[in-house]
Parts: sequence; C-alpha cells; structure tokens
Amino acid sequence: MPTALPTARPIPGSGPVDTSPISLTPAPGDDLDPIWKAVVPETRARGNDIHLPISLAYAERLCDAFPEADRLLVRVAIQLHDTGWGRVDEERILAEGFTGDWRKAQIRYEHERQGCLIAREVLPPLGYDGEFVRQVCAIIDGHDTRQEAHSLEDALVRDADRLWRFDHAGIALASGWFRMDPALYTDRLEAEIIPELLTAPALAMATADLNRSRALLKTAVIR
Repeated sequence: MPTALPTARPIPGSGPVDTSPISLTPAPGDDLDPIWKAVVPETRARGNDIHLPISLAYAERLCDAFPEADRLLVRVAIQLHDTGWGRVDEERILAEGFTGDWRKAQIRYEHERQGCLIAREVLPPLGYDGEFVRQVCAIIDGHDTRQEAHSLEDALVRDADRLWRFDHAGIALASGWFRMDPALYTDRLEAEIIPELLTAPALAMATADLNRSRALLKTAVIR
C-alpha cells in the first residue's frame, strides 16, 4: 500500500544508510526471480540487464533507510519500470530519448505506457492481485516524464532509478548514450541529477558513489 509522501526535502530516512559500493550488496533473495524470467526479452534493450538489477539493489538500500515504505511495491516497480524500452523502436531510443529536451521526448512517454502493459501482462499470472498491479503501474507511468512523486514508494523508485548512474557501471553505459566522455558526464550528474534526488539517503549514496567513480576514472585529469 503506498505511503503518504513526507513534505520535508530532502526526505529524511529513519533506518540505516549504506554508502558502500553497490556491488557489495546485490539484491538478496530469489522471490522476484519469476518476474525476471518473465521479462528476459525486455531486459535486453538499452542495457536494462545492467540497469535494472543495479537499480533494484539501490532500491533495497533505500527501503532499509525507509522501513515504513511498502518494500514489495518498491522492488517490483523498480524491477519493471524500464522494461517498456524493450517494446519500442531501439533506433528511436538513442535518436530521441537522449538528445535535445530528452525528458519530454515522445519515446519516453511510449516506454512508460509499454512498461505498464508489461506489468499487467506478467504480474497477474504470478499471483499479484489487481490492486497491487495498479499501484505498480501508477509508479511506472510518469517515472521519467512527470516532475513530482505521488507517494514515498514513488520517490524511492525515482531515486533508485537515478542512483545507478553514479556507479561506474552506470557511468560507462549512460555516458555513451548521451555522447559524453566520463568527465563531462560526471559533471552533469553533479549539476543536474543530484538536485533531482528526493531523499537524504539517496543524496548520501550518490555523493559517495560520485566521489569514488571520479577517482577511479581519473576524471580530474582525463578531460
């Protein structure tokens, strides 16, 4: 069940905040494996097979920091949020989704719609009820294209979707999508993405990851 969105910004967490490298804490358990198996084709588009598992690992950390959140809703929504990229024209993804006013590109609205369709296809046969599916789709719909979060769970999914970009694996993929070198891309993360984060734990994780990635990739020198 969605939790009311706190008014404080950044939203403070009440649980532990882990800022160690995300590779140290992959998402635990196998309860979501049936969903992974149902969307394998959709994970092969736009680096989803890297983006989605890493984002899920960040979502798990954020749920530790916010124990009041509906953990299953956050986990399933982040797992499926970008699967819609697998049902749109892949050439349009890079041509339209990462250039110009990319946040408002029609292809982004389209991938959100497709992601909701996928959730409605795969979740009911796996035992998820209609109300849960509706809540998942409410988060997927608009996760890229609307500015505001509608619930705490929505905010955690949004932050997890951004946090993966600060890890060196995310930088390696996404810098190419935006046709930027790593130094310029990490500058963009600091200037544009950190201000978008909604929660204090996400800010702490992003800052720690950004510092580590810049040191690892020698962005102060290779620019």
